[in-house]
Amino acid sequence: MHTPHISDTIGDCTRASTLTELFSNGLLCQTTNYRDLRAMRLKLHWKPRRVFYGWWIVGACFLISLYAGGVIFYGFTAIIEPLANEFGWSYAQISLAASLRGLEMGLLAPLVGMLVDRLGPRRLLIGGVITTCLGLTVLSRTTSLAVFYGAFVILAIGMSACSSTVLMTAVANWFRRRIGMAMGIMICGYGFSGLLVPVIANLVDIYEWRLAIAILAAGMLAICLPLALLVRHKPEHYGYHPDGEVENPGTSQDILVQTETAELHVGTKQALKSRIFWHITLALLCQAMIVSSVVTHVMPYLSSIGIARASSSLIAMVIPLASIAGRLGLGWLGDRLDKRRVIAGALAMICGGLLCFAFAASGALWLIVPFLILFGVGYGGNNTLRASVIREFFGRSNFGAIHGFMIGTMAVGGIAGPPLAGWVFDNWDSYQPIWFVFAGLAIVAILVVVTTPPLTPQSGQLTSRDRGTLMNGLGAR
Repeated sequence: MHTPHISDTIGDCTRASTLTELFSNGLLCQTTNYRDLRAMRLKLHWKPRRVFYGWWIVGACFLISLYAGGVIFYGFTAIIEPLANEFGWSYAQISLAASLRGLEMGLLAPLVGMLVDRLGPRRLLIGGVITTCLGLTVLSRTTSLAVFYGAFVILAIGMSACSSTVLMTAVANWFRRRIGMAMGIMICGYGFSGLLVPVIANLVDIYEWRLAIAILAAGMLAICLPLALLVRHKPEHYGYHPDGEVENPGTSQDILVQTETAELHVGTKQALKSRIFWHITLALLCQAMIVSSVVTHVMPYLSSIGIARASSSLIAMVIPLASIAGRLGLGWLGDRLDKRRVIAGALAMICGGLLCFAFAASGALWLIVPFLILFGVGYGGNNTLRASVIREFFGRSNFGAIHGFMIGTMAVGGIAGPPLAGWVFDNWDSYQPIWFVFAGLAIVAILVVVTTPPLTPQSGQLTSRDRGTLMNGLGAR
């Protein structure tokens, strides 16, 4: 009986050296002898690489921020005019609701930050989603100014528990070296939330604002609640390490100790005493005042200069979409350059965008295009850099609390901005003066950032060089 040979079925691979090479490279394995093809099988060493669970958390937080940001923050501008027409309220009275939302979120942000450090983000997200849904339901049944303000107090409480403080903490706990990219992707959810502005505007035009808000409340529960269940606390609780790193037995014990020290080096009180914290926070406070005013009044402003409501809703949509480039691009740049300079550059873009926005009222409507690019990229980038600065230089053990105190301070600007802009319009029948004032405020913020002291190794903090040396020493980790 003829015994099958390798040459009978495998092309030109007849030489023993070639066959041996195939076996040694792991492409084939031999269980009996070379000549028996029936005893030969493929050996597949390659296995599908599992996606690090931290990226699933990034995806869940991205979608939560997309929906919540679009409905509660960016979409509010779509109901200002319907409310004013139905109840006869002034723009200042209506925009005060946005300030109440900011006040509650600002007051609660430090508490929420400390709670998320202790309890983890999932519990807070679940409670926040349910409370936000309740607030939207009350808002849809508004019959008076008191009920209107009360609905926004409930919304503020709910959004505090599923706001950027909780979402950023969830992501920051799972990443270290890739924090800029991971945070940039997550926070782009707020950028894509601009896509919901024309959707909300159309819902209001088709179904009236009450039913539209009731629909959005149901969507909040149906979309965000399942996503909240995917979020987990720190990776060590589930057998992971930040960035999905794997322990290397050859890693120096000294380096491991240094890494652990770097992770836990700054407490909340220590950070609050830092000049770095206050310089960055005060600069971002100015930005919060500007951004909250523009986002709240963009559609009324564009209507006041002769742009149709349908077109103004599209422009309002593009503002957060344009911020995506900043959230990713400036977040990536901040991982490679001095973050103070990148933040200052972003504030300069905001200033230039505001000037374009103001001069558009003089008939130069083409200036809306550079406004969208400069303003969107500028504020989007700083939203990412805010979290990156905290994570890199204050660590992750108290990230939520530190971020909460920063957000709480920034809320002062977010509270003051919208009613101030509404008051200017009510008294001068124009938004242009307040845009010029805010452009000057952006210049002040730039000066605050560029005078931020450099990082020093005192008080447990690491210099950029020390941090780079440490990470280079980690090698294959």
